[in-house]
Amino acid sequence: MEKINDTLKRLAGKEDFQKRYEMQRRETLNNPDVQAFLKSHEDEITADMINKSLIKLFDYSQQSKECNQCPSLEGCKNVMKGYHPKLVIQRGSIDLHYDKCPRKVMADEKRKNEKLIQSLYVPSDILHASFDSIYEDDDRIDAVQKAASFLMSYKPDSKQKGLYFYGMFGVGKSFLLGAIANELAKKKVSSMIVYVPEFLREMKSSIADSSLNDKIAAIKKVPVLMFDDIGAETMSSWTRDEVLGPILQFRMLESLPTFFTSNFDFHELEHHLSYSQRGEEEKMKARRIMERIKYLAEPVLVEGPNRRV
Repeated sequence: MEKINDTLKRLAGKEDFQKRYEMQRRETLNNPDVQAFLKSHEDEITADMINKSLIKLFDYSQQSKECNQCPSLEGCKNVMKGYHPKLVIQRGSIDLHYDKCPRKVMADEKRKNEKLIQSLYVPSDILHASFDSIYEDDDRIDAVQKAASFLMSYKPDSKQKGLYFYGMFGVGKSFLLGAIANELAKKKVSSMIVYVPEFLREMKSSIADSSLNDKIAAIKKVPVLMFDDIGAETMSSWTRDEVLGPILQFRMLESLPTFFTSNFDFHELEHHLSYSQRGEEEKMKARRIMERIKYLAEPVLVEGPNRRV
């Protein structure tokens, strides 16, 4: 037989639970987000549906919606990090679904975009460049406007010239390439930025492992290709004629947008390409390369102070 004290404690416990339940129920149903849902579906919802789904309504009331209670994606307070709850009516009952929150959508989109930008030996600050961080001063306004014009008019499979940014060291030519690549990624357009000196060194070493032709084939077909710092070092006749030449020839025939940055203007670059590492003068071969570059890209002078100092 149950002792009287135990019976009283059990009944008191039930009473406390009932009080807590009623208080939690009131708080849940008075929650502004819950009330908004109930009001918008008042013709469909019954008291019985509310009672049966009270736990789901409570869970909904405790979580952040539209990131309104989260400082960041990493600091998301919700049960499923990066997802926010949504109340729905399904098969005559109130149910709880989870969708990606705005921050999660943006983070996933950013990761997808980053995968669209391939690079060889390019610093991370260039890969994360943005037009938002480029100050459109008098020195660079023409370059920024030309870049913006390309981005606005670019369409896949359209025959469009790239740009040849030239100017002194540190004026922001490479940064412009990164900003263009990131804008293209937002349009789901794949691009590749190649730091020319290191790229040519790799091509030489690729002869040993027989991967040269595969690498050239992959690079020349990229929808938008960007050569960073062409002319930064003396080219051998082989890299000029057997690596750079075929890539440019293919892109010229296919009319694929190609960008360049250089410290040299067209005339200076042609002079630079005329001399091999052995000091041999090969003007005709240099002129052939320059004809392809001129066909592929419009020259744009980038001026201003050295921003790397």
